[in-house]
This record gives sequence, structure tokens and C-alpha cells, in this order.
Amino acid sequence: MKLIFVTGNPGKFLEAKELLGKYGIRLEQADIEVTEPQSDDLEEVAVKCAEEALKKAGERFIIEDSGLFVNSLNGFPGVYSSYVHRKIGCEGILRLLAGSADRSAYFMAALAYGEPGSGVRLFTGRVDGNVATEPRGKSGFGYDPLFIPFGSHSTFAEMSIEEKNKFSHRAKALKAFASWFLKKYERK
Repeated sequence: MKLIFVTGNPGKFLEAKELLGKYGIRLEQADIEVTEPQSDDLEEVAVKCAEEALKKAGERFIIEDSGLFVNSLNGFPGVYSSYVHRKIGCEGILRLLAGSADRSAYFMAALAYGEPGSGVRLFTGRVDGNVATEPRGKSGFGYDPLFIPFGSHSTFAEMSIEEKNKFSHRAKALKAFASWFLKKYERK
């Protein structure tokens, strides 16, 4: 079964391709231009982007938005994670957390599936953990060098794709999607 992943992020694509391949779903990347709405709600952003991509894609697809939510920063950068990362990077988040005893945070993913004639369906995933005191690791992207999921001593950037997919927010959303998708298409 073929499916496209609407993303310009090669790291997200590789993680999803690895995971969905285990379910027999062949993933192809498509960098379809969509306008990301301004919203404080991750799920709303994913659904609105999917609704726009639905008009352009012409075939089944997934699109995903995710963010790092730092508890002592009232959930910042959250939905604005990509923008904030481009502006201040991992070092900026560490400066904001300087002197903070609470380094708890979570990553959240909102994955939307779209299919012409069927609308949009949403799947989410969350992983809790802590923000490291310094960037660690060379793998991954974004805030991966800072995030240590509960149950691990490694940051996402210190993990292989296979290891990260055992913990990650994106993997949880993708697994929920794959389970639903395979049930939907085995009936047809």
C-alpha cells in the first residue's frame, strides 16, 4: 500500500518511512506547499494543513505537526517549536531554562490522514520526559539533542531511528494511524 507524507522535513520522513514500512505501508515524500495557520492548538494546525493538502494532493496522504512543550515555560515553544528553533535553537531553550529546577517537558505529535472524498482523520501521540542540561547526540533534528524521554538516559539525538521509534510521540501517532489504516483497508 502506498501513501504520501506531506513534509519538507527529511528527518520526519525517514522516521515515518521506517516505522510504517514494518506495517507494509510504502511511504513517499511530497513537499506540497501548505499555509500553516496561527493557532495555539497543535491538532487544529494539523487538521487545517491537511484540509489544504487535501485540495492539492490528489491521493491518500499523511501530514504531521509536532512540538516540544516545556512545563516550566508554560508549554513554550509548543506549536511554535519549528519557528522558535529557527530563531533561537536548542541553546536558546537552554538559556530560558537556566536556573530552573523543573526541566520536565513533553513532545506532542498530531498526525492527520487525508483521502480524496473522505475528509481528514486525526491521530495523536505524546511522550513525556526532561530537557537535558546541554545538547547531546548527532542524530535526529530540531530539539532531539535536548529531549530525554522517560525510560531512557539518552536524548533522541543519541538514538538511532529504530530506538527513537520505541519512544517518540511521532511513532505513537504513526502506530495508531497504521492500526486504523490497515483495518480500514483490509475490509475493502
